[in-house]
Amino acid sequence: MNQSQQTIVEPSNPLSECPVPISTRSKVKVFLWKASGMFCVGLAILGAILPILPTTVFLIMATGCFAKSSPRMQRKLLNNKTFGPLIHEWQQHRSIPRKAKRVALLTIVLSVVWSGYLLQSIMLTLLVFLLVLGPFIFLWRLPVSK
Repeated sequence: MNQSQQTIVEPSNPLSECPVPISTRSKVKVFLWKASGMFCVGLAILGAILPILPTTVFLIMATGCFAKSSPRMQRKLLNNKTFGPLIHEWQQHRSIPRKAKRVALLTIVLSVVWSGYLLQSIMLTLLVFLLVLGPFIFLWRLPVSK
């Protein structure tokens, strides 16, 4: 195992309490944040299995959701031996693994090509292209983790 997989993440903010002030938290909000976090973890697990879905993006979203609802769940996710290093790499260096970047970019390109084939309308294909252009450029410019 390399060192990044063995490292336990110690965030800069203590996780003993939620960063959202108690006065602004309601049980409904906390439940919705937890449910959203669990949904994102589920999508991340699917993304680890299926090449169509990204994994890292959903893990980052789940970490953010858990930061607002459950420090215990956030710690659990950050210290996970499979997913923790991906999240840690993003938090520390704003980078993603080369394989994840390639899969994400390839998926975007194939989606646009497939949409163009199915839509058979130049205007709708152009609209799809314009909608994915921003995320494509964002991913393209992200640094690759070492």
